[in-house]
Amino acid sequence: MPDLVVRGDTEDIAIEDGKIVAIGPDLAGGTEEIDARGLHLFPGLIDVHLHFNEPGRTEWEGAATGSRALAAGGGTLFFDMPLNSTPCTVDVEAFDRKHAALTQSSITDFALWGGLIPGNVSEMAPLADRGVVGFKAFLCDSGLPEFPRVDDLTLFEGLREAARLGLPIAVHAESQEITQGLAQKIAPQDRGSVRAFLASRPVIAELEAIQRATLLAREAGAKLHIVHVSSGRGVALAAEARAQGTDVSIETCPHYLFFTEDDVERLGAVAKCAPPLRNAAEQEGLWTQLLRGAIDIVASDHSPAPPEMRSGDFTRAWGGIAGVQSTLSVLIDRGYHCRQLSLEQISSLIAVEPARRFRIQSKGSVAIGMDADLAIVDVFRSAKLQSEHLMQRHALSPYLGCSFRGGVVRTIRRGETIFTSGKITSRTGGKFVRPSID
Repeated sequence: MPDLVVRGDTEDIAIEDGKIVAIGPDLAGGTEEIDARGLHLFPGLIDVHLHFNEPGRTEWEGAATGSRALAAGGGTLFFDMPLNSTPCTVDVEAFDRKHAALTQSSITDFALWGGLIPGNVSEMAPLADRGVVGFKAFLCDSGLPEFPRVDDLTLFEGLREAARLGLPIAVHAESQEITQGLAQKIAPQDRGSVRAFLASRPVIAELEAIQRATLLAREAGAKLHIVHVSSGRGVALAAEARAQGTDVSIETCPHYLFFTEDDVERLGAVAKCAPPLRNAAEQEGLWTQLLRGAIDIVASDHSPAPPEMRSGDFTRAWGGIAGVQSTLSVLIDRGYHCRQLSLEQISSLIAVEPARRFRIQSKGSVAIGMDADLAIVDVFRSAKLQSEHLMQRHALSPYLGCSFRGGVVRTIRRGETIFTSGKITSRTGGKFVRPSID
C-alpha cells in the first residue's frame, strides 16, 4: 500500500518513500489520500535564482523564513546564490558553512551556487567536488565589495575551467563601463531620483554584456546561463548566440513580466532592481519571446533586505525584488489567463527546464521514479496578496495589494505536505541536492 495517493480528474498519483511509484486512473488507496480533483498538478517549482543570505545576514531573510515563502508559492527546491551571505560562497570553507546553515533551517530541498570572482578560479574544482550547481559572476558591480565583478580575463578563464568541470557559469549581464559612466554623468540635483537610476542602466548595457559573455562562452566551449534578462531584445540576442553554437540558457523573472518602470515611480525602492524594470514596450517584447519559447527558465531573484535599507535616497537604497512567493501566480494570471501561455509551458519554465539544465535527475517532472514534489494549484481561484499572507521575513514586496487568478492550494515535498490551507505543515527538513555527473 502506498503512503499517499493524490486523486486527480483523470489520473491518480501513488507515492511511497518520497517517490512517485504509480500514475494511472483509479489507483488502489493509500495510507493517506488527497483529493485534487478540479485542481492542476504542477511539478514542484524549482527556483534556480534567489538570495536567502544565510549565514551572516539572516536579518535580511534566512532560509527558515525564505523556504517557507517558497513553499507557500509551490516551491520545493531552490538554488541559493553565493553572495549576500557572509562569507560569500567562493571557497569550500564558505560552502561548508552555508551547507550546514541551510541543512538546519530550510524546509525545502536546496542546492548551492558557487561564486566566480577575480583570484578564485583555483577554487572552482573543490567547489564542484562539494556539489555546486554552477558558478555565478557579475559583469558589473555587485553592490558588495566582498564579491567583486569579474574582468574579461577572469571570466574567460572561469568559463574554460567550468567547461572542464561540466558546470555552467551564470552571469549578471550589465556593462560596468556603461552603467558606471552614465551614473557619473547624472547631475547632482537629479541623483537619488528614480528616473536617474533608470537612465543609468539602459537596455544597451544589458545587450553589450550578453554579447560579450556569449562570445567568450562559445570560445571557451562552456555552458552559460544568463540570469534575469529584462528585455525582449536581450533574449533575442542570447537566442541568436545559441543558434550560432553557444550553449546558453536564458532566465527572466516574474517582476519583469508583471511591473514596468512606471511602477517603480509609484512604488519606490521596493520595486528597485538591477537590471531595472523596463517600459511597457520592452516588457511586451519580453512576453513575446517567452510565448515563442525562447526563454528557458523563470526564477524569482528574491533579494530581500530590512525595511531601513529600502527607504530614503533611491540610489542608495538596496536593490532587489522580494517575490519568491509570487512566481507561479504571475505566470498563471498574466500568462495563462491573459496571454494563453499553456500550463505545460509554465511547468517547463518553473520545473522541467531548471531540472534538465542543471542536471537534477530526481526533480522537475511528475513521472514514476521521480521525487514526489508537487504544487497543487487552483488556476481559477482569485485572491489579493496581503501582508499577512507573506511567509518571508519582512512584509515588503511590490506584489502586495495585487490580485491574482491562480493560487497554490498545497505543496508536497518528497511526499510530505509542507504547505496547505495557508499554513506551513512540514515535519521534516529539506535536503541538499547536487547535480548528476555526466
